[in-house]
Amino acid sequence: MNDGVQTNSFGVRKSLDTPLGRVSYFSLEALADQGFPGIRGLPFSVRVLLESVLRNEEGFAVTRDHITSLASYCPANPARDEIPYKPARVLLQDFTGVPSVVDLAAMRSAMARLGKDPERINPQLPVDLVIDHSVQVDHFNSPQAHQQNTDLEFSRNRERYEFLRWGQGAFRNFSVIPPASGICHQVNLEYLGKVVQVARDSSGEEVAFFDSLVGTDSHTPMINGLGIIGWGVGGIEAEAAMLGQPIYVLSPAVVGVRITGQLKPGITATDLVLRVTQMLRDHGVVGKFVEFFGPGLEEMTVPDRATISNMAPEYGATMGFFPVDQKTLDYLWSTGRSEALIKTVELYCRAQGMFRTADSPDPEFETVLHLELGEIEASLAGPKRPQDRITVKELKNSWQKLLTAPVEERGFGLAPEKATQSSPLDLQADRIGHGSQVKQDAKKSLTHGDVVIASITSCTNTSNPSVLLGAALLAKKAWERGLRHNPWVKTSFAPGSVVVTEYLQRTGLMEYLEKMGFFLVGYGCLTCIGNSGPLPAPVAQAVEEGDLVVAGVLSGNRNFEGRINPHTKANFLASPQLVVAYALAGTVNINLDEDPLGHDEEGNPVYLREIWPAPEELQGYLAKALDRDAFIDSYRDVEQSNSQWNSIPASREAIYPWNQESTYIQEPPFFQEMSLKVDPIGAIEHAAVLVMAGDSITTDHISPAGAIDPTSPAGEYLQDLGVERDDFNSYGSRRGNDRIMTRGTFANIRFRNLLVPETEGSRTIHMPTGEEVSIFEAARRYRKAQTPTIILAGKDYGMGSSRDWAAKGTQLLGVKAVIAESYERIHRSNLVGMGVLPLQFLPGESARSLGLTGQEIFSIAIDDSLEPAQTIGVTVLSGDGASREFSAICRIDTPVEVVYYRNGGILKTVLRSLAEKG
Repeated sequence: MNDGVQTNSFGVRKSLDTPLGRVSYFSLEALADQGFPGIRGLPFSVRVLLESVLRNEEGFAVTRDHITSLASYCPANPARDEIPYKPARVLLQDFTGVPSVVDLAAMRSAMARLGKDPERINPQLPVDLVIDHSVQVDHFNSPQAHQQNTDLEFSRNRERYEFLRWGQGAFRNFSVIPPASGICHQVNLEYLGKVVQVARDSSGEEVAFFDSLVGTDSHTPMINGLGIIGWGVGGIEAEAAMLGQPIYVLSPAVVGVRITGQLKPGITATDLVLRVTQMLRDHGVVGKFVEFFGPGLEEMTVPDRATISNMAPEYGATMGFFPVDQKTLDYLWSTGRSEALIKTVELYCRAQGMFRTADSPDPEFETVLHLELGEIEASLAGPKRPQDRITVKELKNSWQKLLTAPVEERGFGLAPEKATQSSPLDLQADRIGHGSQVKQDAKKSLTHGDVVIASITSCTNTSNPSVLLGAALLAKKAWERGLRHNPWVKTSFAPGSVVVTEYLQRTGLMEYLEKMGFFLVGYGCLTCIGNSGPLPAPVAQAVEEGDLVVAGVLSGNRNFEGRINPHTKANFLASPQLVVAYALAGTVNINLDEDPLGHDEEGNPVYLREIWPAPEELQGYLAKALDRDAFIDSYRDVEQSNSQWNSIPASREAIYPWNQESTYIQEPPFFQEMSLKVDPIGAIEHAAVLVMAGDSITTDHISPAGAIDPTSPAGEYLQDLGVERDDFNSYGSRRGNDRIMTRGTFANIRFRNLLVPETEGSRTIHMPTGEEVSIFEAARRYRKAQTPTIILAGKDYGMGSSRDWAAKGTQLLGVKAVIAESYERIHRSNLVGMGVLPLQFLPGESARSLGLTGQEIFSIAIDDSLEPAQTIGVTVLSGDGASREFSAICRIDTPVEVVYYRNGGILKTVLRSLAEKG
């Protein structure tokens, strides 16, 4: 709740009797009656935002003018007005959560150095951190795999977990859900999300309000499927929200998607979301809300809705929202929420005019798209981007074309004579694993298109019982037809909550997943975020020796280059059922509509259509699986459910005792030499280009992620400190150490710096010497010479996960500005949040069209009068002494972002504000 005194200048505070007691609420209906009748026709998602602004009005950060502006919102042509959004809570996962807590700890240290009270740095609203990103698939295809991976997780991450235990004790309003509990978004959907919150405000009254959040993971919108607004932000913005600051957003344009019809038998929610992703990417919804409506919602379950909402980052939207209706209440009941809460949700939403029924009038939108469910086909997406959908029947032909297609066209650029090459494969049972029964006719070689990773993983799908039970039923039928596990395929099963394994075991289907190699490997994100672990040595050797383009197939949401595994250049997103199918086929060079999956013991072909579960059979298992008591039992005392976590000592010191010898947790340099004085904005002069990037550069390319290459700057640094290669862990686990993360920025093995186009990874040209060096080494030399640097980039710069280190690492490399053709929303915001200037080429212009090579010297004419969206002059000095100019648009989008930029970032802004108050 808001700590300030609520102004309630419109006099719309009303009372409502609920099973949770008599509560106050801020009535949208009453506001509509005060000259804003259009409120009733607004998109549901905008009305939730409006309630937040209405309730948090205090005359300073949130004013009457803000309310008037949003209440006057025009759906067809929304004004780009600034909205101060105060979420009800913040959700963290540990990869992004650890650096957020590190920053809070560093702010406490800075407050102490400034002679102020360090305990002023404390979350002002509830913060839940779910540890789900640290477990890796080292062990698989074994009944012991889960415990073995968990033991390794605790061994590798002991320092990080000790730090989080300190935070758990040191900070108020901060809870930690321990390892092996689930994925943050699935835990949020099944347990944390309330739809309606009730809390005591500054006057002592109980107030009901819409649940809302921001999360430090880009897939936070998954909760939109439950009727809760929330989206991913960088850790930088999340930390500001934790400290009571509004998150400033522009009035969103909302694209409506009208859903009609029903899915055909055999078509899954995954097939549906891949079509939605493709459709919305084609339309263009970056920076917009998407809201789903229409008669098709009547039969769509919350897990199906959440699958669609989950992939909002992949289709580029801020949110993918579904309004509250009877399906919402049904889901709350089935997942164990209290009857009192469920009834309160219904009463409150009806009182606010926000409970959708079949008779509800359609809201008004900027644009309306139509989606007929009956037209959805079985599909995958890949091999490099989630929006590149390929139907199952088209995959074989597409694959054969992709092998020789140019890299610029998302192909692999193989010469035709190399498209059929293979590499010897020496399979040895003791090196592959033998938890399942494998095929007896050993494969002698690997070739392009062979599947080497098949993983049922990710909150996108493991929150949905229909696709998980469908996959297990498919495994059962395949087993009964005599199909067996292919030993070169690294199979894994990583559900998003403990309740999943409970219902699979209770229905008797878990054993069939295991028979096909899909043993439980952990509760967490695993393969979907690159924690797939190493391939078995014989498989990795065959891939390397043949320079093969082999594939991963996963039920995840991301498949960008270099993300899943260093050895899988091709990665396809698919339903859990299709993950099992392609694991059995062993290749993506197949048309599963026509070609057999394999052969039974008599040599007869077995086709996918023959073993695909019938809808009525699946419904029978669903009825057995959805047990309310199972959810209640699985989440009872979840915060204390892990004995290994509980055994870690918890310190309660107010200031964290930084250990200079730690390779996991270090005090970042952001605040170490900070004063309370704010310098004016000044020009960026004589800057060199550190990186010149192409289109669709993701935060996976920029931010350190996945395995640490021993030959990379970060790997060499760790080895210099005496860390053995086996103990490197991942970049994600070391996000609390800026010294490693800065060295890893732009070190993705698939990143191509156009300054050195024939290379991949952390390579650039140090312009004064012309020497090819690592990006970190060049940045070090530029800093020593006090030379500022910039980045030139193409379209969609920074697309992908909400990784604050993509901005932090950029800033610590000494980059002062990025000039790109366009930006993904979160990364642009994070650059500003770290004091890096985002500029955008004018429409129709680019580095290429302007003839920029990256070898020039750049000066950017800005001063303290800088304004949002201002046109900025950029002077370019070529090596021959010729000078020219071009203009770029300042992508500091709001007035408050100017303040952040002037202060050197959002956290410095907040720290100075708190220091001045106390």
